This record gives sequence, structure tokens and C-alpha cells, in this order.
Amino acid sequence: MNEWEWQLLEDKTSVDRVRVGDTELAVGDRVRLLPRKGGDVFDLALAGQNALIESIEQDYEGKVHVCVVLDDDPGRDLGLLRQPGHRFFFDPAELELLSAREFDVPAIVRPRILVAESAIFFSETTRLVLK
Repeated sequence: MNEWEWQLLEDKTSVDRVRVGDTELAVGDRVRLLPRKGGDVFDLALAGQNALIESIEQDYEGKVHVCVVLDDDPGRDLGLLRQPGHRFFFDPAELELLSAREFDVPAIVRPRILVAESAIFFSETTRLVLK
């Protein structure tokens, strides 16, 4: 592929809003995540969470994906800087637009689980046994 062909792929119209039924979603809107059933573990963990629409992306096949940043993510600022791990993509139909009065309603409260690397845990355990 030459430079011109790559440029054609990258030259796509930006999407700043998308219509889902009677609702229009736009960048900057607050939404509740309602992933479809049968998704992955992230869908289970993020279901019911409130988020901000950071961008609306269109892939090379024309499918629209909505990128969100979670309200209660401690690394939210990294998501707003478009860093990996703090932005999540959803189909527009998996989002529910929040009204202004729902902004202060907390998302579904779930127990938090700390996930640590097993190598770190093993080395800490080893040190404890050796002492």
C-alpha cells in the first residue's frame, strides 16, 4: 500500500453524534452502560455504570462505536487523554442517555476486587517463608 492509499483510509468523516431510536447521543453526553447479554467479562463488570461519551468512532466498514470514560474510574484523566485501558467501546444501542437529574444518582455499587499479578504475590509469599 502506498502513502496515498493509507491517506484514503484515514480520511473519514468525523462523527459527533449518533441516533439510537428516538434518542440522539453526542460527544460529552452522560450515559449508563447497558451491555447486551452474552458479552465478555468487561461487559459484566461495566453493566450499570455511568460514563461520559469521549468520542464516537466509525470503523472502516462504517459501523459506529461509542467510546466512553467511566465516571468512577480513578484513571479517568488518562481515558480523556485517550490512553489505553481507560476507554471502553460500546455499540450505541448499549447506552442509555442520562437526564440532568440522574447525573448525581450513583451507578450500581458493586464490590471492588483487586487484581494483582501472581508473580508479585508468589515472590512476597516466598520472602515471608524465607524470613
